[in-house]
Amino acid sequence: MKKILLALILILSAGFSYSEESTATATANTIHIASPEELGLSSPRETFTTFLHSMNDIKRGKPERIDKATSTLDLSAINPLIREEKGRDLAWMLLEAIDKTKIVKLDTIPAKKTASPYVFAHYENGSISLVKSHNERWLFSQNTVSSLPAIIDELASKKTLKIDDENAQYIPWHIQFRQQLPDSLRTRSFLLENWKWLGILLSIALGVIADKATSFILQLFVRNFRSKTKTQAFKDTPEDMLRPLAMLVMAAIWWAGLNLLALPDQAMIILLVAVKILAGIAGVWGAYRLVDLVTLYLRYQASKTDNKVDDVLVPLIRKTLKVFVTVIGITFIASNLNLNVSSLLASLGLGGLAFALAAKDVVQNLFGSITVILDQTFHNGDWIVVNDIEGSVEEVGLRSTKIRTFYDSLITLPNSIFITAKVDNMGQRRYRRLKCNVSLTYDTPPDKIEAFCEGVREIIRLHPYMRKDYFHVYLNALGASSLDVLVYVFWETPDWSTELRERQRFLLDILRLAKTQQIDMAFPTQTLHLLTPSDTQNPINDARSESNSPSVDSLSEQSRNAAKNIVSKSTGLDIKPPAVKF
Repeated sequence: MKKILLALILILSAGFSYSEESTATATANTIHIASPEELGLSSPRETFTTFLHSMNDIKRGKPERIDKATSTLDLSAINPLIREEKGRDLAWMLLEAIDKTKIVKLDTIPAKKTASPYVFAHYENGSISLVKSHNERWLFSQNTVSSLPAIIDELASKKTLKIDDENAQYIPWHIQFRQQLPDSLRTRSFLLENWKWLGILLSIALGVIADKATSFILQLFVRNFRSKTKTQAFKDTPEDMLRPLAMLVMAAIWWAGLNLLALPDQAMIILLVAVKILAGIAGVWGAYRLVDLVTLYLRYQASKTDNKVDDVLVPLIRKTLKVFVTVIGITFIASNLNLNVSSLLASLGLGGLAFALAAKDVVQNLFGSITVILDQTFHNGDWIVVNDIEGSVEEVGLRSTKIRTFYDSLITLPNSIFITAKVDNMGQRRYRRLKCNVSLTYDTPPDKIEAFCEGVREIIRLHPYMRKDYFHVYLNALGASSLDVLVYVFWETPDWSTELRERQRFLLDILRLAKTQQIDMAFPTQTLHLLTPSDTQNPINDARSESNSPSVDSLSEQSRNAAKNIVSKSTGLDIKPPAVKF
């Protein structure tokens, strides 16, 4: 129980700390806005300097400087979903075009912060120029960015003017590869160039092959793990437990292939969004499998304890973690798709009242499940009666509880009813009661009745499941057609099936005892007396019999004497028996 609660607390606290750190980072980023001087974008000369120094640093082994280089480009016209990937390629294209145009002398580039756009070079397919943006930053213009692929094609036959033997290895792969292709593959037959269609087909094929191969290897790994693990819970691990990892490998290959091909913006957006969604789904699926693995271990630990609260808590932890993973997964996918998560959360805050009203039942059900756990109202397997519903508890969830009725139907009850409903938990009974009357015939002698009652008491003492410290067997009533012996007993049995078996054994033993003592069981009877005319027409004989009968006083005296003799033989005169003790 403690291990389960500790695991849940650690996971949730990790999630909350991650959320707090993300919020703090976002807040810090929104408060401070860097100036053009701090970014090195305050003039054409500074922008050129920032770009060239950043690209040279990348060549020296600092790949993280690519973000600084792309900050000098006006990428506002490029879709945010592919802005990062396209920005990197465009930065290398720009460097390639500059190196093939002329040697850059930074002193000749104007350093004025207020001036008309600066044009570095003109080409047949465009130009390289810098313009001042609305936020006072000098950037390589949108026209320059959009013209770079055509400019690179125009300069393909020229050699770089910068003496750098290793420069070629830093040029994007697709640029180098495309320059080596024949014209037939560089021709655009339908939407894309032919070589890019072949690249897409090859990427898809490699991704599918990698998915199947990785899935097979992971299955072998899981089989080996199940055979060698000493933890019993992990022996039930399904073979496809790590299947989502293979899907992640396939998504990674597709993502790498798309980036290498440098597809046009529209095609890049469609395919890259699909790959990111696939990666997000695979990640959430993998997290689900991890939750299932943790649940197997927690369920195994719970089965070793006598406390049934663990059995209820484990499914709740599983569902809670899956909801948590789903929220994180949706947030991750939205972030990768450049959706404004903060605005989405803010809109939820503005509609908080409507959301709260709509979620009233959800909150009530949640508190109902908490009430069941804290009060231990019932556990899995308990036989309960709620309102007019009776059955065995199968599962307690965050929203509802499933009850299997005795005619094998499954009823789902919202947990909110357990806050106020009266729950009769038959599964929490320590004892199972039987109260019945054993009817004997009126011709049974009193001594035999008393001996019969003592025999039944002895049966109770000898039966293993019967409660020995509290039971009653007494002649309880003089019925209309029988002498009723009250039998009031209890069984300490674990379930209803055992109770039925022991009840049958007890009742059959009572019948055997009655047969041994030659005592007959009574059943409802009627006696019909028929009077003849002679019985009603002899008043003289009736008068004589009345005159010879004893008086009431003498009869009462005889009855009192008989009662004294009976009591003196049973309990003794003026003797008060003590209370019944077991």
